[in-house]
Amino acid sequence: MKQLMLGNAAAARGLYEAGCEFISSYPGTPSTEITEEAAKFKELYCEWAPNEKVAMESAFGACLAGRRAFCGMKHVGLNVAADPLYTMSYTGVNAGLVIGVADDPGMHSSQNEQDSRHHAIAAKVPMIEPSDSEDARNFAALAFELSEKFDTPVLYKMCTRVAHSQSITDTAERKVPEHKAYEKNIQKYVMAPANAIRRHPFVEQRMKDIEAWSETSGINRIEKASGSGSEKIFDVPASKIGIITSSTSYQYVKEILGDSVNILKLGMVNPLPANMIRNFAKGLEALIIVEELDPIIEQFCRGLELGIKIYGKDILPICGEFSQNIVAAAFKKEVHSGKKLNINIPVRPPIMCAGCPHRGMFYALNKLKVTVFGDIGCYTLGSVAPLSAMDVTLCMGASFSGLHGWNKSTGADHEKKSVAVIGDSTFMHSGMTGLASIAYNQSNSTVIILDNSITGMTGHQQNPTTGKNLYGDPAGKVNLEALARAMGINRVRVVDPYNMAECEQAVKEEIEVEEPSLIISRRPCALLKEVKHNPPLVVDEAKCRSCKMCMKIGCPAIAMKNGKAKIDSTLCVGCGVCSQMCKFDALKGTSKN
Repeated sequence: MKQLMLGNAAAARGLYEAGCEFISSYPGTPSTEITEEAAKFKELYCEWAPNEKVAMESAFGACLAGRRAFCGMKHVGLNVAADPLYTMSYTGVNAGLVIGVADDPGMHSSQNEQDSRHHAIAAKVPMIEPSDSEDARNFAALAFELSEKFDTPVLYKMCTRVAHSQSITDTAERKVPEHKAYEKNIQKYVMAPANAIRRHPFVEQRMKDIEAWSETSGINRIEKASGSGSEKIFDVPASKIGIITSSTSYQYVKEILGDSVNILKLGMVNPLPANMIRNFAKGLEALIIVEELDPIIEQFCRGLELGIKIYGKDILPICGEFSQNIVAAAFKKEVHSGKKLNINIPVRPPIMCAGCPHRGMFYALNKLKVTVFGDIGCYTLGSVAPLSAMDVTLCMGASFSGLHGWNKSTGADHEKKSVAVIGDSTFMHSGMTGLASIAYNQSNSTVIILDNSITGMTGHQQNPTTGKNLYGDPAGKVNLEALARAMGINRVRVVDPYNMAECEQAVKEEIEVEEPSLIISRRPCALLKEVKHNPPLVVDEAKCRSCKMCMKIGCPAIAMKNGKAKIDSTLCVGCGVCSQMCKFDALKGTSKN
C-alpha cells in the first residue's frame, strides 16, 4: 500500500519488512526517528544505548546470535563507534548487520559537517545511500542482503533532507529469514594480530567483489537524456552532458534539468563502480559531479582519466547543504522560488526555553567569571548572550577531560577559576571516563552535571539516569551521586538550579577546595509533560524601575514594552528565576492559570 512517509519512518519500515529483530541506537539528529519509528513495531526489540560504540557492539552481538540487527546514529556518533566498526570489517558478520548513519550538511544541529563516506572508505565497508523515502525503505532490505552475501557490516547513509522529508513509498509484508546458527570460529571472530592479518586479504577481495556486484545489480542506475539536445550547458549540448550524483543532490538535478541530461544515480557510494562510470562517460563531452560536502566521487572520476572535461567543486560549493537554488545557479538556471518579503526579518538566535533549569546555573557561572568547559546538548546554548557562560565546546564528553588537562597545566590559581559542565545523558555517553580521570589523576577540578532528567536536545529520549527505557517502562536507574563516589569523588553535592543563591554558593565553595568535586544541578526539563508548572509571573509596573536586570537571564518569556518589563503568560512557567533578579520586587507570582 502506498503511503506518504518520512524518510526515517520509511527506513524503519524497511528494517521491519526485512526481518530485523534487534536495534540499538544512540539518539542524534537527524537519525533519531529511525529507532523511534522502529520501536512502534512490536516484533522488533529496540533500545537506547549509552553511546554509539555500545550500540554498535550490541548490534554486532545480536547478529552473531543469528538475528538481523541494526544500530543508528548521527555522523559524529560514527566517530565514537569507529573502533568496533573498523575491526568488524575484518570479522564480518553472521546474520545481517546494518549501521545507519545520518549526515548533517549545513549543520542544522551538529558541531561539524563531517562526510561519513570517508569512514566507509577507510573501514573498507560498503555504503549505500537512499535519495528519497522509497529508496530508504527498499535499501534497508538490500543492505541486509548485502551484509549476508558478502559477510560484511553495511553502512546505510541518510542525510538531514532525506531523513526529514516525506515522499511516497510502498509497503510490503514482513519476512523474517531463518535464524543463522552461531558457529564458533576463533580465526574469524577473535581479532588477535595473527588472525587479523589473515582477514585483511579477505577484506580487500570483498570490496572488489562488492564493486563488481554494484556494476550490474541495479542499485546504481543510468538515466539517458531524452531531450532534443538543442540546449547547451557550459557550451556543450545537454545530451552530451553526464551527471553523476546521489542522495538529495539527485532530486535537485532532476528538478532543475529534468531528462535533458544523462544521469548516473548512485545508490552505492562505496565502493564506486569504475566500469559503469567509464561506460557512462563514453560518447559524452563533459561530466558533472553533483555531491554535497567533500569531492569524493569527483576525485574518483578524475583518477579514472576519462579524457573528458570534469566539473565538480569548481562550480558547486564544498561547504553546506545543497538546495534547488544552489544547483540551479551552478547550471546558470533560474528557479521560481515563490514570493519573497521585501523586509529584513530579525535574526532569531537559538536560546534556552522559558523555565529551562540550566539558566540559573549558567547565570551563576557568568557572574563568577569562571572559565567553563562545555559539552554537547541543550546547555551549549549557555554560550549565547546574555548568559555567555561557556568558553569551549568540542564534542560529546570532552568537557570534564578538557578541564582536567587545563587544570593540570595551569596550576592552582586557575583551578579556582574554572569548571566543566555536562548533561546527564552526555555524562552517561562519554563523560564518565573524564570524571574517572579527574579522580584517578587527581586534578582539583570542579565539575557540574546539569541533570534535567532526560536527553533534551534530540527530543526527550530516555537514558540510563532516568529510570525508564525506550518504551517508557521502568528500568535500571544510575544513581549519579553514588556513581561519582564509587569513582573516587568524595565531594558530591546536589543543588536546585531554580535557587540561584544556592547555585552561586555551591560553585564558590567547590572551586576553593583542594580536591576534585562534583555539583549535580538537578531539575527536570521544563518541557517534560509530567513537570507541573507554577502559574505565570506578572509585572507590577509601579515597582518596575526599567533596570533590565531580569533581561540578563535571557528568558524568552520576558521583554521590555513601553519601558517596563513584560512577561508573556503563554511562555512563562513560573520558575521564579527572574524574580530573584529583581531588587524592587516587581515580578510576582500569581494564582491565575
